[in-house]
Amino acid sequence: MGSGPMTRRRKGARSVSEPTSRPDPAYDADGGGRTVIVLAAGLGTRMKSTKPKMLHALLGRTLLGHVLAAAEPLAAQRTLVVVGAAADQVTAHLAEIAPAAEPVHQAEQRGTGHATRVAVEQAPAAHGTVVVLTGDVPLLRAETLTELVAAHERAGAAATVLTAAPPDVTGLGRIVRDEHGAVVGIVEERDASPEQRRIREINSGIIAFRADALRATLAELRSDNDQGEEYLTDTIGLLVKAGERVGAYVAADVTETMGVNDRAQLAALGALLRDRVNGAWMRAGVTMVDPASVWLDVTVTLAPDVLLEPQVQLRGATSVAAGATVGPDTTLVDTEVGAGASVVRAQATGAVIGPDCSVGPFAYLRPGSRLHAGAKVGTYVETKNAEIGAGSKVPHLSYVGDATIGEQTNIGAATVFVNYDGVHKHRSRIGSFARTGADNMFVAPVEVGDGAYTGAGAVIRRDVPPGALSYSAAPQRVVPDWTVGHRPDTPAAAAAIKATERDAVEDAAAAAGQTSPRPGLAVPGSTETGGTDGGSAGGAVDTGSTDGAGSTGSAGEC
Repeated sequence: MGSGPMTRRRKGARSVSEPTSRPDPAYDADGGGRTVIVLAAGLGTRMKSTKPKMLHALLGRTLLGHVLAAAEPLAAQRTLVVVGAAADQVTAHLAEIAPAAEPVHQAEQRGTGHATRVAVEQAPAAHGTVVVLTGDVPLLRAETLTELVAAHERAGAAATVLTAAPPDVTGLGRIVRDEHGAVVGIVEERDASPEQRRIREINSGIIAFRADALRATLAELRSDNDQGEEYLTDTIGLLVKAGERVGAYVAADVTETMGVNDRAQLAALGALLRDRVNGAWMRAGVTMVDPASVWLDVTVTLAPDVLLEPQVQLRGATSVAAGATVGPDTTLVDTEVGAGASVVRAQATGAVIGPDCSVGPFAYLRPGSRLHAGAKVGTYVETKNAEIGAGSKVPHLSYVGDATIGEQTNIGAATVFVNYDGVHKHRSRIGSFARTGADNMFVAPVEVGDGAYTGAGAVIRRDVPPGALSYSAAPQRVVPDWTVGHRPDTPAAAAAIKATERDAVEDAAAAAGQTSPRPGLAVPGSTETGGTDGGSAGGAVDTGSTDGAGSTGSAGEC
């Protein structure tokens, strides 16, 4: 689950993962209530992974997390998760996502029936409903599971199986019914007769039991089969043989019963879940230009009139407010986007982007970045642990780390906040209505006051008072004919000679009064330019200035 600066839900935003209905939590089947058992003990060797299969994720939630979320509306008194392979990893994950769930360790993986029996022995209620789920069906909907349990409890059946009729039933257990349509058993494909193999209704592995009936049949399970395991599906035949009633609830959407065995199936189900989530958001008022290229975690919240351009990924606790535009080519993780904001070709993690802000293209907002209303972070700008005030701009080619920038301030292009001394990070502050020159270095900790200016190329090591101008005063040096003397026989030298000859002709014509003098004509033999009256900022301020009021080289509005 994602966490970040905006785990709260804003007004107008909603999550498609929220359950739409809940059964009555006061339900008490003969005094036992409900118990949920999730079978999650398998390693999933076909995943070819050091991580247990149940911990692989789809749209920001693990396979196990999806199943637990689907079961949550059942309001079970106890939720037991059977763990076995990599039990420590699964147990640690449970503590993070579902602290109330109880891990039950299955020391030996001896089949689904044995795993269920291990869990039932830890939850000895004799009455009520026990819902057994597999931990690898991430597309199972809460509504479907709720309807299954409600149908089971209304009928008073000993067991009710969730079934489906997929187009391809290869390898799946078949639901066997009698001539009246009653369920009489489940047969695995390898044990099925040719006639049974033609059955199109399959077992999902999800079954609601009456607690006493389950306990009685678990004690009768045997492992005399090809796998040497106890099958939970054998309980159905045992219940029918004992004269108990067994029902079936057919899932309207066959994808809900699809399990994951390998990476290809994980990707296929991920695409199906993406389409489901995106469809729900579009029906809720979100525009997606290319839904197939938009990936939204189930924990994301969106408001109506959000526009998502192609190639967008929103992860974790990301939220986007009304009228905002995200994309194309944008990834946001645990990030809040305010109303009317625009985020284009950007990446952000743990950031807050305020209303009407502009981010990108090619911007990178790292954790702790906060943009107030109307702020701008432009092209090739990186921010980290930075607060940028309302209306302020960092338009180009800059790094803003561990810094606070006030309101309506402009940061010149190619600015770097030098925040690290090799041991510790330090914070700097730029005031409101300040203008900083291009190619500035702010060596933290340093403060620039409200309304202050800095010159282009300045290295700011000391505080700048409000309203002051600060610049680095090293004069510009010019060495005439350096290229011809030090790089002879190069294209650059040839171009310099040609330009010098041309300039000499133009200068001679100007001296004879035939043409106007060339602008910016340097005094022959000069080795430096710049002001001499203390008002010039060493090239950062116009050399013709005599009062220090020339251009600072700030990026301005460009």
